[in-house]
Amino acid sequence: MRFALFTGSTPEWTTAEVARKAADQGWRGLEWRVVDQKPSDVPGFWAGSLSTFPLTGIEELVPEIVGTTNGAGLDFAGVAAYVPIGDRGDVERVLAVTAALGAGRVRLTMPKTEAGTDYAELFAQARADAEFASEAAAHRGVQVVIQLHHGTITATSSAARQLLDGLDPAAIGVMHDLGNTTVEGREGLQTLATGLQILGEYLAHVHIKNVVWRPGEPQEDGTVDWAWSWAPLRTGMADVPGYFRALHSVGYDGWVTLEDFTTELPLEERIADDLAYLTASATAAGYEVK
Repeated sequence: MRFALFTGSTPEWTTAEVARKAADQGWRGLEWRVVDQKPSDVPGFWAGSLSTFPLTGIEELVPEIVGTTNGAGLDFAGVAAYVPIGDRGDVERVLAVTAALGAGRVRLTMPKTEAGTDYAELFAQARADAEFASEAAAHRGVQVVIQLHHGTITATSSAARQLLDGLDPAAIGVMHDLGNTTVEGREGLQTLATGLQILGEYLAHVHIKNVVWRPGEPQEDGTVDWAWSWAPLRTGMADVPGYFRALHSVGYDGWVTLEDFTTELPLEERIADDLAYLTASATAAGYEVK
C-alpha cells in the first residue's frame, strides 16, 4: 500500500513546496487538485490555494507538473479534477492531460441532488455520461474514477455500482471515501467492508479523511439539529484502523490518498501526524506500507 497527499489539503504551500515537503515526510505520491478556483488574499482550502493547478491552460503546464512531482521523487496517485462528468469537452481535456502526465486516473465530479432536481433524470443522464467517459478513458489508456460523495447521486456504493454496472472497470471505477460516507452513504452497520464488497471490481481508489457530527443548541420545543464538520483523523467518528482492516479483507492494495481539511494543528505538523497514523493503522491491519 502507498500513501499519497491530496494537494487540496495544503493550501498554504506552493506547488514546489508541497512536493518537497511531502517527499521529506515520506509520502509516496501526490494527487494534484486541478480547478479554476476563486481568488483569495488568504490561501484557503476552496479559494486561493497555492498548491492547485488551474484547469484553464492545464495542457501547457504538463511539463511543470511532471517535473515538480517526479523531480521530488514522487509518483502520481491520480488527478483530482473538479470537472463534471457531463462536461464532455473538459472530460476529454483532462483525460488527455492525465495520459500526458502518466497519472493513471482522474476523478470527475457527479451531479448533486438538490431541491427541484429529479433523481431518475440525473441518474439516466449520468449513466450516458459515464459511458462516454469510459470509452474516452479506454481510448487514452487511463481510468476515470467517480467519488462517493455526500449530496450527489453517488453517495453510496450501491448507487455507484448501479451507475457503472456493465462498464469496463479498467476504464471507469469508484473512489471510496471514508469521510464522505460518514456524512452520507455508509452501508453496513457492523462492518465497513460492506460498501467495499458492493463495489467489487469497481473499487479503484481510496480517499481518507474524518468527520464528526455535533448537536446544536435545543430549540424552544426541544428539537435539536445536528451538523457535521471535518475532524482530525485520530478524533473523528469514522474508525480509521477498522477501515484499513476492511480494505485488507477485500484485497485492496492500491493508493490511499489523504484529504485533511482541518486546522487544529499547524499544517506541516498535521500532515506528518496523518501519515504516521495512516502507516500505523495500515500496518496493524496487515499491510506492507511501501
